[in-house]
Amino acid sequence: MPTPAASTTPDASPDPHIPASAPHASGDDRPGPGRRDPWLLAVALFVGYAIVSVGRYRHLGQKSWDLGIFEQVIRSYAHLQAPVADLKGPGFNILGDHFSPVTVLLAPVYRLFPSSITLLLAQAALFALSAVPVTRAAARLLGRGRGLAIGVAYGLSWGLQQAVDFDFHEICFAVPLIAFSLEALLARRWRAALLWALPLVLVKEDLGFTLTALALVVAWRARQESPRAARYALGVAVFGVVALAATLLLVIPSFNSAGSYDYWNKVSESGGGGPFDGLDTKLRTVGWLLIPTSGLLALRSPVLLVALPTIGWRFVSSYPQYWGTDWHYNAVLMPIVTFALVDALVSTRHSTRAWLRSYVQHLPAAVAAASLALTTSLPLAALTESEIYRKPARVSAIERLLAEVPDHASVEANIAPISRLTSRCRVFWVSNTQGINPDFIALDNSRKRYRDVEAYARTLHPRAQYAITGTAYGVVLLERRTG
Repeated sequence: MPTPAASTTPDASPDPHIPASAPHASGDDRPGPGRRDPWLLAVALFVGYAIVSVGRYRHLGQKSWDLGIFEQVIRSYAHLQAPVADLKGPGFNILGDHFSPVTVLLAPVYRLFPSSITLLLAQAALFALSAVPVTRAAARLLGRGRGLAIGVAYGLSWGLQQAVDFDFHEICFAVPLIAFSLEALLARRWRAALLWALPLVLVKEDLGFTLTALALVVAWRARQESPRAARYALGVAVFGVVALAATLLLVIPSFNSAGSYDYWNKVSESGGGGPFDGLDTKLRTVGWLLIPTSGLLALRSPVLLVALPTIGWRFVSSYPQYWGTDWHYNAVLMPIVTFALVDALVSTRHSTRAWLRSYVQHLPAAVAAASLALTTSLPLAALTESEIYRKPARVSAIERLLAEVPDHASVEANIAPISRLTSRCRVFWVSNTQGINPDFIALDNSRKRYRDVEAYARTLHPRAQYAITGTAYGVVLLERRTG
């Protein structure tokens, strides 16, 4: 069985797991029939992710204020200002909420294309990019056909689809970083594995623990082949813990007006059951993580340990939204589980147990089929529906109404109007202007929550007078009267 030439550097260590059916190691520049497969798959996934994400935006389908918050932050960076998110409170520095300076990388693109759509397309591209190292590593270790099946299963995994369907979030940077790091890990390129993982501390504060877990797996794998690389990995593991502690105890509190980390209460307010609160939901989430994505085989790989920090803080939390399969919280787990599957497939394909060898042989096709089947009830199923390609007349009418708000005006709004205003106005969350009387109030009242919108405006701002200037499909625009 051919292997690359040995080298004295940790990054060029031979990989004895490369099968004869996949002779080209990762990074080999020789032409091969499947060399473009990972990139073609990534392009197809990007198109699908983008259509779903932008299509939901065109239907005013935002589920939270996150897209608006991140647009305000990136807009501030694009204009060389502190990352202020007025939706969290007037003048609120987002570094006092979550430590995610990585979002500054989108500032140059946003400066050229100032729109929420820019963020959604960037997220789609980053998620799609993560399929490249997954597919490439699987093809190198398992062969082209099985590698492509694993890539398809990953690209259609429910965790990524739910994240695509949930506005924008900074974890879109973590997903490809983890994927490229784990690709290097399975290729025994220890230094590259650590270098790809190090920027995780700039994505979100909790990912310091993920960095530590990943570095410990690198140290374990490299301990005999490259003791020096193992020592470096242990150093990186310590750095991950130190970075996490410094971020939570020093950096975030220094930017927070209360001088603390606001999310401690997500743990301290847990119910009487503690980690056992919502146990049924948590067990279902674990089942979703392991069964359709890996057929439970991922449990045989130490790579799966990298998922424990994320699962741990979510399940210890008292916040029920962290426990389940919705929103974006499972996206960072998808590359981990998939690489654990690939690693386990390699280590068990020569098992002495005939049933296990047979299971391993058919599992890549099975997880691909499972992802395809599940997609019929997941966000990408919308690609087959004509409605996603059209902008409803309702949305066009609402956009015309909100276009009456002049640029640079201050606006108090709830979820629906936010994404049409944050690129050009100063936008506050409804009832959280902290004494500021904004120029306009834009409310989605399609569910008749406010019986008298002008009366509600008076309760929000007793010393100001607002009058309705227009309505469209339940969205009401009020302007502050002067004099």
